[in-house]
Amino acid sequence: MILPIVAYGDPVLRKMCEEIAPSYLNLQELIDNMYETMNGANGVGLAAPQVGQSLRLFIVDASPLAEEEDDPSLVDFKKVFINPEMLSEEGEPWDFNEGCLSIPEVREDVRRKPYIQIRYFDREFNQHVERFSDLPARIIQHEYDHIEGVLFIDHLSPLKKRLLKRKLTDISKGKIEVGYKMKFPLIKTR
Repeated sequence: MILPIVAYGDPVLRKMCEEIAPSYLNLQELIDNMYETMNGANGVGLAAPQVGQSLRLFIVDASPLAEEEDDPSLVDFKKVFINPEMLSEEGEPWDFNEGCLSIPEVREDVRRKPYIQIRYFDREFNQHVERFSDLPARIIQHEYDHIEGVLFIDHLSPLKKRLLKRKLTDISKGKIEVGYKMKFPLIKTR
């Protein structure tokens, strides 16, 4: 089932997410729904807060980027990350243009380190400790930020943030047209 993607301005996007127990009800269904939602919106990653769930869970599928970026390592890069813990981020930071399904039509260069090591559980709750580099590392860092209550725009300079203020306000008010279901925060009126 395709779920609505939570838009910028919703408080769930700013919360530190809760860990998931192996007994969490309907976890497999949530993961499947997240993949269907992400694919329907042409994304390469999706975190649980983006579908309104304050849980330490995100998914990635970078195969759509493999041809575009001419990177064969992305073809089979499809994973589920449950209760991830970032162990290290290393190397000389590099810029890459990022976007986010919760902040549609906003793309900006973000500096991130190229090498990471992360501990996580897969969808069967098997634990892994893995190193990733380059685009896979960047996708993971972006999604990991979501479960920490951080958005990619938080990495921008104060000037860039000021320049985006009106566009972000419009997104939070639902004044945007996208090709996928979105849930906009309730706007208080006087």
